This record gives sequence, structure tokens and C-alpha cells, in this order.
Amino acid sequence: MAAIASAASQRLAGKVAVVTGGAKGIGYGCARSLCKEGAKVVLADVDLTTAQHSAQELVSAGHSAHAVKCDVRHKADCESAVAAAVEKWGKLDIMVANAGIVKTAPFLDMTEQDFDDVVDVNLKGVFLSCQAAARQMVAQRETDPSWSGGAIVTMSSVNAVMAMPTIAGYNASKGGVNGLTYCMALALAPHGIRVNGVGPGSIATDVLASVAGDPAARNRILSRTPMGRIGQPDEIGEVVAFLASEASSYMTGQVLYVDGGRLALNSTVPVPGS
Repeated sequence: MAAIASAASQRLAGKVAVVTGGAKGIGYGCARSLCKEGAKVVLADVDLTTAQHSAQELVSAGHSAHAVKCDVRHKADCESAVAAAVEKWGKLDIMVANAGIVKTAPFLDMTEQDFDDVVDVNLKGVFLSCQAAARQMVAQRETDPSWSGGAIVTMSSVNAVMAMPTIAGYNASKGGVNGLTYCMALALAPHGIRVNGVGPGSIATDVLASVAGDPAARNRILSRTPMGRIGQPDEIGEVVAFLASEASSYMTGQVLYVDGGRLALNSTVPVPGS
């Protein structure tokens, strides 16, 4: 059993990954899970200082990690993040398009700029980062027929398929991510590249804190979460690692929701301890 567990824990050995928004939160949870499975990981984030600190934590734990500055709204930054992975480790096998933001306002009060800002990062950023990664992967396959193929994982949300009236830009952007995920899966399958998404529910991140920082808001979330708790970033990372690995070799064009049961719920549930 020990040998089986050891093999399972290194199912991404030799793989190279880029995680956008990898400095903290869900992105860093993804980076940790990929590293634990043996991957070498570039943490690409607009906050370079935090990304460098996170990369150093991974290196200190015995993993291979590198930080680069990347604003996913800009094509050149996305291409540079991919190039950094190739320059450091010779190839790219995995792209995790995770970078995202949220801005809250009542629908009638949301500004055009706030809407544009969210869509630029959450949807356009996924397009640009995944396109840069896919172009590199296609080139690798053309020059090296032995290359085993690539995996792209997008970060969706339960808010892609359900709505809140105060996050119109976020709802729209994540719905768009799902559509883009399906499109890329079809377009890239002939090139040996699988594309899947993960749709988190309420996860303990700065983004969640910004929209549910008080006890009443937290209880509203828990009342819609059958498992009765907030999820952790590593619980998303583990699913991302699965989708990046050969364990999901016949999966493409899927979005897996990791939400504590929220999408299955058609009522509210008692909040533990309330």
C-alpha cells in the first residue's frame, strides 16, 4: 500500500505548470497541490511580491516553484508567463487559469468600469492565458511527437450557473468561462490538449471575505451549504490536480463543481451552532 500511495502522490512528476493568480487563495492552493503531485510550478500573479513569497515557501518545502509578474488582462504578460516556464524547465504541460476578481454593487448602481474590470480579468484573462498556453503546447507536439499532451484547467464558480444580484460582472464572467471551456475543449482535442473547469462554492479566500465578512453574511452562505462549512483552497487544488493528471485522461469539456452541495440544494439548511 505504501508503494501505491507514493506513486499516486507523484502522478504529475516531470510535468510543468503555470498557475495564474497563484500567489494566494485558491491559486496558491492549486500550486501546492500540483507541487505535492510532483509538478514544477510557475506562480504567475499581478502581485509579484506575494508570489515570490509563496514560491519560496514551496521551494523551502522541497518543491520546484518560480514566481513571475503577470497581469492576465495583457496578452504579453500571459505569453511571458508561459515563456518563463519553458525557459526554466523546457516545456509547458499544464495551465491553471485561476486569476480572478469580484466587485460588488447593486445591479442598478454597478458602473461600466467595474463591470469591465471584472470581465477583463475573469474572462478575457482566461482567454489570453489559455491561448498562450495552448499555442506553446501545440508547438511542443509538432516538434516532439513523444510529448504526452497537455491539460488546461479553468476556474469557474457556482456563480456561473446561479446568480447574486450584487455581482453582475462576476456572474457574467464566470458563465463566460464555462462557455470558453467548452469551446477550447473542442478546439484543442485534436492537438492532444484536454480542457476542463472547476467551479468552487464558498472557499476561504480574500474574495469571500470581501463579500461575506460579517457573521450574518457567513450564516447566509452556510444556510445554503449542506456540508455546513466553508471550503478550503487545497480542496479546490486537489480537484485541479486530478484534472491535470492522467487520472482524468478521458475527460474534456467538463466543469466540476466543488461546492459543499450547494447546487444540489433547493432550500436552506440549519446553520450549525447558530
